[in-house]
Amino acid sequence: MSSPSSADGGRLGVALLGSTGSIGRQAVEVLERHADRFRVVALATGSNGAELEAQARRLHPAVAALADGDAPLDLPAGTTRAGGADALEAMATRDDVDLVVVGTAGVVSLRPVLAALRAGKVVATANKETLVAGGHLVMAEAGARAAERAIVHAGDPLASPLAWLRPIDSEHSAIWQCLVGEPRGAIARLVLTASGGPFLDATPDELAGVTPARALQHPTWTMGAKITIDSATLANKGLEVIEAHWLYDVGYDAIDVVVHPQSVVHSAVLFVDGSLKAQLGTPDMRLPIQYALTHPERLPSPATPPDLVAAGRLDFRAPDESRFPALRIARQAGRTGSRASAALIAADEVAVARFLDGTLDFPGISRLLEVAVTRFGEGADQAPDVDSLVALDREVRAAFATGPIGRPA
Repeated sequence: MSSPSSADGGRLGVALLGSTGSIGRQAVEVLERHADRFRVVALATGSNGAELEAQARRLHPAVAALADGDAPLDLPAGTTRAGGADALEAMATRDDVDLVVVGTAGVVSLRPVLAALRAGKVVATANKETLVAGGHLVMAEAGARAAERAIVHAGDPLASPLAWLRPIDSEHSAIWQCLVGEPRGAIARLVLTASGGPFLDATPDELAGVTPARALQHPTWTMGAKITIDSATLANKGLEVIEAHWLYDVGYDAIDVVVHPQSVVHSAVLFVDGSLKAQLGTPDMRLPIQYALTHPERLPSPATPPDLVAAGRLDFRAPDESRFPALRIARQAGRTGSRASAALIAADEVAVARFLDGTLDFPGISRLLEVAVTRFGEGADQAPDVDSLVALDREVRAAFATGPIGRPA
């Protein structure tokens, strides 16, 4: 990891990719709260130019980028507008950047994440494509950086892949926190918790009639539309199973999913001695964002601590994969390999978008995922390079953007 500039008071330079989305906005809040430790050097977003302008006026970054290069952008003095196909990679590898926070969606984030790791930058990511499609590439780079630090000093906090590729998802942050100080060989199982979404007890007939408005009413979390729908189908949990496999180097047979409607237990680890260690917290993404930024330190957070007395009870149940088949489909894609999981996550983007615009029913999301994995996920090359992953992503999106989705072979 590059050293923070002494001229800037020793603050870490941060590049925030996806700054105007749900994760990005909450990351800005955390960064502002700890302005004595962090300086935002670069901001990037897709299309929300007005919010990007407002953030630039508050944070005064050196550079800002809007994916729509032709859209006007009124930036404050001292902030340069970046552009071009490699803008995200250039921002992530700047000399004055120490930490890259990835709140963007899509496989577009894979190149800047790999470039940042190769340049010796720590990456904190909420981007699922980074691991679901490119876990074999990303964790290899994180492992290489960790090995370099271990050669110098085995006790270095950065002598671990998870210190370089830091998860922001609440479930993966929970597992990460549970594993601090624990030997790799002590892990028996990982336990990912799922809220179950708004349709936990819905019948198949009720699921067939689900509207986007109802699906967006998550009972415990406030999130963006895409992840909220993924929570309702349990596709999100299937993607997290794949992420867990790569992050923690644990086989799929040792990764469980448990439905926990209260969303207080964010995930847990079962150890070989029978001990179960869990991380609890209120449903507030600012907590895992902050932990990814400040690890291994813990600092005061704006998140409200959990109140177990007020919670009253914590319920757990097994997921029903017959009513929510996306979890089964995702787990099988992960077992098949990275080509299959890349097809899965590209198809999920399309399926959720079609559900939200009314061209696909709620059960159709899972049907589309299964067809996509069957049609595009099989083959010998289950560890594709970046160019192949990007091409596959485009091919899957084009195949299912409109029209009937067919059935798996």
